[in-house]
Order: sequence, then structure tokens, then C-alpha cells
Amino acid sequence: MASEPKTKKTTASVSAFIDAVENETRRKDAKAVLKMMTEVVGEKPAMWGPSIIGYGSYKAASGDWPIIGFSPRKANLVLYVLADYPKRDALLGKLGKHKTGQACLYVNKLADVDIDVLRELMTACVTHMRKKHA
Repeated sequence: MASEPKTKKTTASVSAFIDAVENETRRKDAKAVLKMMTEVVGEKPAMWGPSIIGYGSYKAASGDWPIIGFSPRKANLVLYVLADYPKRDALLGKLGKHKTGQACLYVNKLADVDIDVLRELMTACVTHMRKKHA
């Protein structure tokens, strides 16, 4: 049996979390990503665990997870937008300076990436996740 995930949706304030981000650039970028993801998803964000801002949810084998999200970490801005959708690699090629993990996109600052391509990545991810987990 799969263990309960440590990261769960909470009632903590998204605004208070972002306002507490020490690095000014990271805080401004987090506010910009918050606005963009809210527009793309069409839902209000929620805190997932102590440091992830997520939108929507789906049932995974290990429990509920947000369909898309991000976290303004000290080292970089982490965006959870890399599900396995068809246009992903082509979009990443046009994005600008970034690194990737399995489902994570890491950027140092939004000024390093093409915002329109980032929005397209978010939109493609949300569309894919909603179809896959409908």
C-alpha cells in the first residue's frame, strides 16, 4: 500500500507565503507567476505543504496532487509544469535559460525566459493534466 504523501493541500495563506519570500526578485517573480497561473488555470491557488502553491488537484497513486504549481525557493523558482505532453520539448527549446527535473522546471529569474513560451507551457500542462485525469 502506498504511503500518504507528506505534501497535502492546506489552508495557509498563499499571499502571506509569497510576501515572506526574502529575495525581492524571487518575490516579484512569484507574484507574476501566481497571476499567470491563476489566469491559465482559472482557479484560485492553494498552499500544498509549507512551500508549494498549487492549482486544482488530481488523484495519483500516492494521493491528491495539484495539477500545476510552483515554489519560490532560495536557489531558484521551481515550476511544476512538465507533465509528458506532446509540445513540451519543443517549447522548452524556445523558453530560454532553464534547467529541468522529472516534472520540474527551474529558472533563476523570469527575466531569463520568454514569458509567452512559459504561459504556453503552463497552458499545455493544464490541458494535458485535465484530459488525463478527467
